[in-house]
Amino acid sequence: MSSSALPLAALPAAQSPLVYLKLIFVALFWGGTFIAGRVLAQQMPPMTAASGRFGVAVLLLVALAWKLEGGLPRLDRKQLATTAALGLTGIFLYNLCFLAALSRMPAGRTALFVALNPIVTALASAMLFRERLGSFKWLGILLAFCGTAIVITRGDLAGVLHGKGGGIGMGEVFMFCGISSWAAYTLIGRVALKGLSPIAATTYAAMWGLAFLLVGAAVEFPAVPWHSFGWQVWAAIGYLGVFGTVIGFVWYYEGVKALGPSRTAVFNNLVPVFGIVLAAALLGEPVLASMLVGGAVTIAGVVMTNRQIKA
Repeated sequence: MSSSALPLAALPAAQSPLVYLKLIFVALFWGGTFIAGRVLAQQMPPMTAASGRFGVAVLLLVALAWKLEGGLPRLDRKQLATTAALGLTGIFLYNLCFLAALSRMPAGRTALFVALNPIVTALASAMLFRERLGSFKWLGILLAFCGTAIVITRGDLAGVLHGKGGGIGMGEVFMFCGISSWAAYTLIGRVALKGLSPIAATTYAAMWGLAFLLVGAAVEFPAVPWHSFGWQVWAAIGYLGVFGTVIGFVWYYEGVKALGPSRTAVFNNLVPVFGIVLAAALLGEPVLASMLVGGAVTIAGVVMTNRQIKA
């Protein structure tokens, strides 16, 4: 855990592969957030739940920054704006969409939408940073969208086209918005990490996000039935704060700094795999054939899209 405070450039060459192992664990932790988020979304208002998550996270991140880096650096105007943008996109907007989707969809099905994140990130990189997309990459993007369409429509593409299916609902819309918010967070992180360590950038982003969330949660607080919550709710908040945020975000940013946003986003393909397995094991959710087929097609498309990036 102590190595997470160091920029990857400062690590010995023999330790640099550790970033790949960390990103795999990040995918596992984030797969678990769909189970914890599902528990919270069914019992607690979204901004209140997200405020609890990042209240825990900010306390731990500030303590971690003081222990490992001697405190937080003073920000200039550009860094203030950048970290505020991180808090708005990756924390405030993403978590509202994430919890809103989980209140309307099963955890495993919601987790499958994360496979679209590398595609959205690659398209945004092409538009904002003029990264060229070749024909092979466009084919991968098309394949990924076809796979996601299979998941959304539960395999009944023809029925949806003829108005017979109800495949796309508000849960899917919220998750698409969440994916877009996370892609923005990943790309903004490229700028933020030029002058800040992963811990500093994550801590300031979490502080901004918590401030935004508390403004909205102030309206929800009076009606929250605090005394009715069982240990599962508090355990879910703790998991989301410690593993889903502190460890997950810091290690994810190490990946962005070492590998770049597009290559780091590829590891998000493991999130739906872990999400489906954990949802089936812990929540007893069914694993549909359309989820397996569509998820496999989507991941194949993402692999095609990112092979040229690494080349």
